[in-house]
Amino acid sequence: MDVTSLGFRTDLALLTASGSTVEDRGTHLVVRTPANPTYYWGNFILLAEPPVPGGEREVVGAFRTEFPEAGHVSIGIDTPELAPESRAAFEAAGLVVDVASVLTASELRPPREVEGEVRALESEADWESRAQLSVAIEEHDDPESHLRFARGRNVQEQSLVAAGRGARFGVLVDGEVVSTAAVFTTEDGVARFQSVETHPDHRRKGLAAAAVHAAGRHALEHLSARTLVIVADDDGEAIGVYRRLGFAGTERQLMLEMRG
Repeated sequence: MDVTSLGFRTDLALLTASGSTVEDRGTHLVVRTPANPTYYWGNFILLAEPPVPGGEREVVGAFRTEFPEAGHVSIGIDTPELAPESRAAFEAAGLVVDVASVLTASELRPPREVEGEVRALESEADWESRAQLSVAIEEHDDPESHLRFARGRNVQEQSLVAAGRGARFGVLVDGEVVSTAAVFTTEDGVARFQSVETHPDHRRKGLAAAAVHAAGRHALEHLSARTLVIVADDDGEAIGVYRRLGFAGTERQLMLEMRG
């Protein structure tokens, strides 16, 4: 199966580079991250196209067959559109349908000055602070489980850093990471952002823009990137931040999810 979506293609490149596996079933891919089984978008299936009408529940069943121990369902579709009747059928099966924007930039506009130290994460204390930030940005029924997930994700990203494929930048206040963004190369001239996060107590201060800009400049100046790729929900505040930095919409990315 040839993946045409820039969003999914860059996702898969980073996942496989950090230890995930991809199994080609012809009509779909099965993506597994055994080291972090609760990572929704590290353990998912990617369909080449939407199922035939009435096949939506079969797709959910296929996920359950591939991931019998999973407490979630994550299904991507390598097309930007979903017919209204298919969307309704997936929603009836219990999934939330999210169509995100894939944005790109070849250069970035500078953000405003911020209070805090903007730099790449380096020490284990830096990375642990980032894991704690991940827990703080939203409520969880089981914070300890989410912390294990966040630490596992750190391990994957640190392997990419060690391989020279990029870095995670943070804005640190009093030694703690309060906003962060990572960027890694995926193919020749292309670098993809990962997990832009800001602590609720530090939002609307320009910190996310500073972290994204620092990471982006690193990719352009040190990783030979010519195209920067970032994904954002249409109805969130983040997309406005990215557009002000110089990102523009390129395509749509279709994702369906049922949380455990």
